[in-house]
Amino acid sequence: MSKRIIPSASIIEAVKKMAIEANYFLGADVLNAFKVARATEASPTGQTLIDQLIVNAEISATDHVPLCQDCGFAIVFADLGEDAVPEGNLKEAITEGIRQGYAEGYLRKSILSDPLRRKNTGDNTPPVIWIDIVPGDKLTLHFEPKGGGSENMSEVKMLKPSDGRQGVVDFVVDRVRRSGSNPCPPMVVGVGIGGTYDKCAQISKRSLLREIGHRNPDPYYAEMEVEILEKVNKLGIGPQGLGGTTTALDVFIETYPCHIASLPCAVNIQCHSARHKVTVL
Repeated sequence: MSKRIIPSASIIEAVKKMAIEANYFLGADVLNAFKVARATEASPTGQTLIDQLIVNAEISATDHVPLCQDCGFAIVFADLGEDAVPEGNLKEAITEGIRQGYAEGYLRKSILSDPLRRKNTGDNTPPVIWIDIVPGDKLTLHFEPKGGGSENMSEVKMLKPSDGRQGVVDFVVDRVRRSGSNPCPPMVVGVGIGGTYDKCAQISKRSLLREIGHRNPDPYYAEMEVEILEKVNKLGIGPQGLGGTTTALDVFIETYPCHIASLPCAVNIQCHSARHKVTVL
């Protein structure tokens, strides 16, 4: 089968557009989750705060301004079809799209060139790019701007296999409890189970691309998502950490095969501004 060429210009334009739109327009799934949470939130303060989150999203969409002052670390998951060939260097094209999007969208640049010698790169690059080879001749780009406040509440723990399901549930709930108001709740909780130390962290972040309310296709893990969500919302942290029954909008679990001696688990928390976009080229 002949290979399909994906022009660099198309990749750059797609990434630029996603960077801007993800920061301006909150997804319909998140907006609907706000409305559901508003109807069920027991705390009057929590109700008022959810109302403010809805208004904030409306202002952002109408005035074309960022949902949050933290426009995030640019995370890109690139699913490259085995019969697709990017023109030129794929990473360079994605990086250029981020550079242009953050400049043209007037989005805050938050990336430092060195973690200890703290100098800003000035254009929000480099992004973090995960490339996976998949069947077909398409290039699917998932863009996720990840704010520092929520990212800082993430954690990987190398559980013992004997800890089992209950150990995972307890770790995730305790991670949310210790996070408190820092990730700007109501949050979305991404969980990665299995793989290696690094793989479970990657899949926990990728899980946040799922739409609110979409359960894991495996009934075992779907039930586990619901269980953790219920436990998290009983913590009482509430919207913006000021108390209430809506600490999380959803919990997403992704898994990967692991070693017989290991049970890695990662939690990657997303703030209420659960931003992500996808483009297929």
